[in-house]
Amino acid sequence: MLFSSLYIGRGWLRLAFVLIGLLGGVCGVQAQQAAPATIRLQPEDLVRGHNGLQRNFFFLPPGIMGENYVGAGFFGQRLRPYLAGNMEALGNLDNYRRQKTLFLIERLVFLGAAGLYGQQVLAGGERQYFNSTQQVAVGVAAASLLTGIFISRNTNLHMQRAVEAYNADLPSGRRGSLWQRAQPDKLGLQGTPTGRPVLILSWSVR
Repeated sequence: MLFSSLYIGRGWLRLAFVLIGLLGGVCGVQAQQAAPATIRLQPEDLVRGHNGLQRNFFFLPPGIMGENYVGAGFFGQRLRPYLAGNMEALGNLDNYRRQKTLFLIERLVFLGAAGLYGQQVLAGGERQYFNSTQQVAVGVAAASLLTGIFISRNTNLHMQRAVEAYNADLPSGRRGSLWQRAQPDKLGLQGTPTGRPVLILSWSVR
């Protein structure tokens, strides 16, 4: 523990009590209002597991309170600056980007196959629904849908693990605000044999 003591004359005793009260009140308000240094996903994103919806995640950046959620972007690119320096979190975010890229390719392949099938319906001047080209298109579309199931299975988990890895790596001191870490652990007045009150301030080394 590190201690600091200040002698107070009688004329300043009342002022010291006022300052102690004000400081204590401010510390209490700041402690209640301080936003955590963690990254928080919105509640509905926390419960997205295997084969969940493939939509963008929303999160609260460190130090932000309320409902001001920020979109992470299709590949999670808006979250990346907050994870800088945390290799485990960045690795999970890279996995999320890879899976989203594969998902995008799968969607394009499916749309291409569906478009090819539709184009062949009126090919040759009469309606056709299962010529050789259409058979290939149907096969490609079916394979694309099946592949998409496997691609999407763990995609959401990679984003959740990236956030979890970042939060788990935070030192306990960073979870509170700068004001919370700077405020004294002990604050008060103490009498002395000479009758002169002493203002006692103490801090823990964190």
